[in-house]
Amino acid sequence: MSGHNPDHFAGQARAVPWTPPPGAPQPAAEQPPGYGPVPVQPLWSAQPRGGTGTAATVLLIIGSSLALLLVAWFLWWQLGTTAFLLCGILALVPLGICLLGLHWVDRWEPEPRSALLFAFLWGAGISVGIALLVGPYVRGALHLLLPGLAPEFIGPVLEAPIVEETAKGLGVLLLVLVRRSHFDGPVDGIVYAGTVAAGFAFTENILYFGSALISSGGLGAQLGFVFVLRGIFSPFAHVLFTAAIGVGLGITVRRGGALRITAGFLGGLIAAILGHMLWNGGTVLVSGSFFVFYFLLQVPLFALAVTGVILLRRAEQRLTRQRLGEYAAAGWFTPQEVLMLSTRAGRHQAMAWAGRFGARSTMKTFIREATRLALTRQQIAAGRDLPANRAAEHTLLHDLTRTRGTMLARAGGS
Repeated sequence: MSGHNPDHFAGQARAVPWTPPPGAPQPAAEQPPGYGPVPVQPLWSAQPRGGTGTAATVLLIIGSSLALLLVAWFLWWQLGTTAFLLCGILALVPLGICLLGLHWVDRWEPEPRSALLFAFLWGAGISVGIALLVGPYVRGALHLLLPGLAPEFIGPVLEAPIVEETAKGLGVLLLVLVRRSHFDGPVDGIVYAGTVAAGFAFTENILYFGSALISSGGLGAQLGFVFVLRGIFSPFAHVLFTAAIGVGLGITVRRGGALRITAGFLGGLIAAILGHMLWNGGTVLVSGSFFVFYFLLQVPLFALAVTGVILLRRAEQRLTRQRLGEYAAAGWFTPQEVLMLSTRAGRHQAMAWAGRFGARSTMKTFIREATRLALTRQQIAAGRDLPANRAAEHTLLHDLTRTRGTMLARAGGS
């Protein structure tokens, strides 16, 4: 069956009578999983060809962890133990804000924790290391190429955006290569790129807080000002810059092809660099007042970015409904299940229902597998990597059948 898609499965589906357990939700639009037709037992045993990238991710995690340890040693050597620990604690505040925001973006189809861990480690360790090592050489080259520009302009406005966004972007590009099966579109790109950027900002904040602490001779107004400026007013700055790379890669990865992906990476990188340059040099546009620049330009840009994320998430929901509807036509889901799986309200209702008999984790698995199936179906519809995606589709259908059976057993009190 490896050469068939779900549209050909209708003849293999059969109706199995099943009575919903007492207390199950009964609205016409949203029924609990397992109500109506269910798939036959799968007739295949083949696993997806090739790896999922997990082994490569583990190796990358190890390497990036070592890099982070080296960067942490450098920070400790520069700042001293007390300043290093204090500034590390302060840097956790903007990091927590960023991670909460990225978790909100990632709620529809959560990414693997191993990939997110690598993204954070790359940002906090390797990308910072690249910036520290390569930055001075790029700054020197820019001084030679642009002798008329002031050094205080070249460093923050030209060199930092170019080096930092390139260093962060390479980590996102690496995730496309090693976790391709979990990099499905712009929302995934935003999550991965944002996590890389959050890691970078965490380490960079330790440096900025430490510099303010040491230059002022201890706790005081200078450290408080830098903390409020970077930790409260602009915790998402790096996330917004690097998210452009994730969007560029996410758009092109859906269509596949090395040239398209390269073009998406370069286009996103240019946008990230320009955004970073605008942030670092934007106060010149408004007579040097950061707060005027912040409220007139950065707040609207942030609102625009949030609006874009919401629209992208809604597009993913529509795609989920469309692709799962194709499986429903073949008998793998009921129309009520498709509505449950493709709407936020339906998922909340299903989780509440499953919680009545201690099966929230099973329901969460069912939702995650169905969403992954819809995205895999999208790749098949786009003609991308058909052998691997069809094998992944078969495995997901097998997993959904097993998860559905577990859910029915729990709901029936077996």
